[in-house]
Amino acid sequence: MESIGFSQHDHTACVNGGLKAVENTCADKGLRLTKGRRRVLEILLQEHRAMGAYDILGLLSDEGFASQPPVVYRALDFLTEHGFVHKVEKLNAYVACTHPTDQHTPVFLICRGCDTVAETGMPTRSGLKDAASDMGFEIEKTVVEAEGLCPSCQGQAT
Repeated sequence: MESIGFSQHDHTACVNGGLKAVENTCADKGLRLTKGRRRVLEILLQEHRAMGAYDILGLLSDEGFASQPPVVYRALDFLTEHGFVHKVEKLNAYVACTHPTDQHTPVFLICRGCDTVAETGMPTRSGLKDAASDMGFEIEKTVVEAEGLCPSCQGQAT
């Protein structure tokens, strides 16, 4: 699993590839990707940063979409439920999944300088799963978030 969060890349291809992957998955699984859901995903892909629901709502309102918070929350619930978007707990915000067709446990690297969020995969979940199992605990959901400085902010700090 490749991380693109802190590196230069073809952003247009990234957005188009993310949308296409989600559209194909929805078609394959019989999921309904409504105009509102698609636009929320598109915003998150285009922005390439964690955004709160009200930030997304502001952009949708500017475009003439209904300016009702439930519209955004329902879209985010759908996108999160199907793994197309992840919630970054520390920021109470959402990011588009960089690997929406892969089964994975995301790890978020959050820059405390600029709030940029990069997603990478958990190298191994078996150690955590084994430790939990030894204690009789069954893991249902794992969220891993690490805070630090991205390459740009590290350069500014020196």
